[in-house]
Amino acid sequence: MMTRTVFILLISSLCTLSYCTPRTEPAQTEVLTPVDSISKDSAVIMETLPPHIEIEKELLYDKHTLEDTYPYKDTTREFQWEKMKERLSLLESIQKEPSQWAILQNYKNRNGEAPLVKVFKRDAYKRVSDTLGVERYQSVPLYLLTDTVIPEIYGRDGSLVRIKAMDEDSKFARIQTVYDGEEEWYAPKKYIKQIGDTVVFDKAIFVDRHNQNIATLEHVGSKWLVRSMNPATTGQHRPPYAQETPLGMYVLQEKKSRMIYLVDGSKETGGFAPYANRFTNGAYIHGVPVNAPRKSLIEYSPSLGTTPRSHMCVRNATSHAQFVYDWAPVNKTIVFVLE
Repeated sequence: MMTRTVFILLISSLCTLSYCTPRTEPAQTEVLTPVDSISKDSAVIMETLPPHIEIEKELLYDKHTLEDTYPYKDTTREFQWEKMKERLSLLESIQKEPSQWAILQNYKNRNGEAPLVKVFKRDAYKRVSDTLGVERYQSVPLYLLTDTVIPEIYGRDGSLVRIKAMDEDSKFARIQTVYDGEEEWYAPKKYIKQIGDTVVFDKAIFVDRHNQNIATLEHVGSKWLVRSMNPATTGQHRPPYAQETPLGMYVLQEKKSRMIYLVDGSKETGGFAPYANRFTNGAYIHGVPVNAPRKSLIEYSPSLGTTPRSHMCVRNATSHAQFVYDWAPVNKTIVFVLE
């Protein structure tokens, strides 16, 4: 059923080691509190935002659909449209000028373990993080422009960056971040996947850790059309096997029709998660997990939309995960995780 409700959102012109531990398989193509940098730097970001963002509901997926605000236990939950429009404005803004886009990649340290940063912290499980709380595992070393000997911080796997310079004779590329301020860094080329200068990011997925919901939007003409509004559950803090879905802005990197996961702390197959869409580290947007030995799909779980309970992934109704799987192209879809 197609719903069509128009509403306009205006912004003033000033306006881990183990996550959803998947078994390797072919694919298409001290704990610190994460900081939501778009809130931290909102004053800077607002200066570059378009004068308004118009959002219109035109659902393509209309199962398990939530209202803008809805009851949960003794409180009310919501879709945070104001925060979403800030991020959509940022997404429009960064595409106003031609850019050579790239993705930071180091899933399962496939491109090599990042060197230690200058200042780091080690938690009770001996996992290393930088001063911003970004773990060394699966991350990319970022170096100051004045020092390519020891990295300053880690960049998260899946982060979108601009390539500012790529010298054939150097092992480093000069990149610029786009979400946490437009800062320039050197990053080793082996951690960078170029996706070109013609890609258009016109699809965005919003994962809300606070309200435990997910929304998909598509840029059509001058409007952002809401394609789905659904319950979800995100990652919980349960080290060493589970941790929060990290805040930030990521590019959808790969898809698996079935993502096999392991029993915590072992190599035993625990089951599979259907229609898995990976955006950072071992974090996937996927359907309801199917524990072994069961093989048939499960459409829905009463736990969806309640409290964080996954290893880092974003659980959805299975048919909604399939919708995302079919609708959102790899390397062209942006995933925002907000609080």
